Amino acid sequence: MIYHILLAFVATFILTCILGKLGIPVLKSLHAQQSIREEGPESHQAKAGTPTMGGAFMMIALTLGVAIFAPWNVATGMILFLTLGHCLLGFFDDFVKAVKKRNLGLTAKQKLLGQFILAAIFCYCLTEIMVIPTTLWIPVVDTYVDLGIAYYVLTFLVIVATSNAVNLTDGLDGLASGTSAIAAIAFSVIGLMFSSSTNAMAAESIAYFGAMVTAVCLGFLVFNTNPAKVFMGDTGSLALGAAFAGMAILTKTELLLVIIGGIFVMEALSVVIQVISFKTRGVRVFKMSPIHHHFELLGWSEQTVVNRFWFGGAVLAILGVLLATVSM
Repeated sequence: MIYHILLAFVATFILTCILGKLGIPVLKSLHAQQSIREEGPESHQAKAGTPTMGGAFMMIALTLGVAIFAPWNVATGMILFLTLGHCLLGFFDDFVKAVKKRNLGLTAKQKLLGQFILAAIFCYCLTEIMVIPTTLWIPVVDTYVDLGIAYYVLTFLVIVATSNAVNLTDGLDGLASGTSAIAAIAFSVIGLMFSSSTNAMAAESIAYFGAMVTAVCLGFLVFNTNPAKVFMGDTGSLALGAAFAGMAILTKTELLLVIIGGIFVMEALSVVIQVISFKTRGVRVFKMSPIHHHFELLGWSEQTVVNRFWFGGAVLAILGVLLATVSM
């Protein structure tokens, strides 16, 4: 199985590179250009006009890779549905902002409604079709706690929070794509480790899916490293976040997602802390949120921030896999 996964990885990576080469001129012709926040770091103004919605060719490559290489079962179908559903949601938002030139895109309520609908369908399939128990796995002590109906609330929160967290991380060249590649390979390894467990079908699907998510992120990174030739937009970032949530839920590693996706958690928390602090005390904790902008305004170069976040993401991913290992 490992050799077949490696073949899937290489083929999907090459396909992403080809689609990127073909897709960037199309995005330029559609004038799908990134809007830059005026209050953001001054150096970012040079990024204005860079094509966005590059997540579209990432998801096309992922879909083709899954169709050709991944095992066809309910778990594969569910994770692909959740990922592509969020891709379409992000695409509509990007299309309104970048092509129709309406700066606000979808409203926050419209986005949340879409995310809740997708999460609800996923939860229904999870318990009614796959018949996955409503338990939460506690790593290290290798214990399962039955949450009952609260498990559905947890699943909703994991999907909505993770998709938005990756979306917030997508603010510097190569940041979201690089950290996502690192997190995805960790889930692929976990899928391989759990492939002999009672939930072997889902684990095998995640082993393939994680490897191919890694491939599309690295393929996209070819065009997204500084200076970026294209941005993934909500089309890619919301989809990647949903993919991580789905992989964690299907492998019962929701708590490990907090560690493996620690960079995404830090980015989201920085926004929450900033908003709460400013609204309640009128004080900004960070120079700017998400936190990657805070470090830029402290004087770090964009590439320094990205490299250090990649390193942090790698350490957390290794820690997550090690915790899964000792818990088996």
